[in-house]
Amino acid sequence: MWAINFLNFIFISFILVIVIFGALINFLEPYLPTIIKQSFRYGKMSYKGDQSRITSLLEIPKSWFKHFYVFSLIWSIAAVALAARCYLVSLQSAPTVVLWFLDIVTGSKERQVEVDSTTCLIAVVLIFLQCARRWYETHFIQIFSSKSKINLSHYLVGYFHYFASITGIIANAEGFVRGSNARPVKITDLNILGIVAVMLFLYSWLQQYLSNLTLVNLRKSKDGKVVTEDHLMPQGGWFEDVSSPHMLFEVLMYVALMLLMPYSVTMRYAALWVLSNQVETAWLTHKWYQQTFGSKYPKRRKAIFPKIL
Repeated sequence: MWAINFLNFIFISFILVIVIFGALINFLEPYLPTIIKQSFRYGKMSYKGDQSRITSLLEIPKSWFKHFYVFSLIWSIAAVALAARCYLVSLQSAPTVVLWFLDIVTGSKERQVEVDSTTCLIAVVLIFLQCARRWYETHFIQIFSSKSKINLSHYLVGYFHYFASITGIIANAEGFVRGSNARPVKITDLNILGIVAVMLFLYSWLQQYLSNLTLVNLRKSKDGKVVTEDHLMPQGGWFEDVSSPHMLFEVLMYVALMLLMPYSVTMRYAALWVLSNQVETAWLTHKWYQQTFGSKYPKRRKAIFPKIL
């Protein structure tokens, strides 16, 4: 079956890239060309040696991360509106133009139903909450270092991630698959696993926000003024157990979405992509903390999973 193979293929490609290049960085970095090291690393763990002129031309401010949260917010609102229209208002399948668009981006007119109407609506609302909060954080709370850069590839991947994740939810949902009916939402359609998944998502959503606030407050004085752009050592909360709790909870949110939609192939690949990406980034961040703060850095802290990694 060719259903949503295009989105899946891109997710698989991203997973392979992060696994292969992550392994190279972790184990063979001294032997790698500068162009790879400089392209892969960013932020506080960016490459500090001689710079590649070509790679430098493709670097942009890390603060541009906020751009794809604008996109993801708009895209998630569109998904919620379409799902609400199908399941709460008209009880009709999605408009023909939407079906046509989904056929093109998934590469198939023979998509199969993998997500029921109730689960679809809940899933798009949850991912909307995440996009809305991240948009708010990056525009009004987060303090970006003026010197921090990212490679253009990281920037573009962010757009695709949210496009594919959100589109992947509705592409195989009732009412969005040709020939399927848009059934009304019934909360009783949500089983025990679905309820646990929603609770896990909301808990992770809140904890990620609190973790991000901890990082922001490191750069502020008690009266709320920004006093530094340096990366200081975070303490308290989940930071006592892992170096990057915000990355841990990013993984858990996508695990929750995968559990909520156990038959969605695209969400499995999206969760695996988030897992591989966040684990590698958290590992590099952990090593940076250890190298920067030395013996002052708590030995009990792991990179991303308490007591494990």
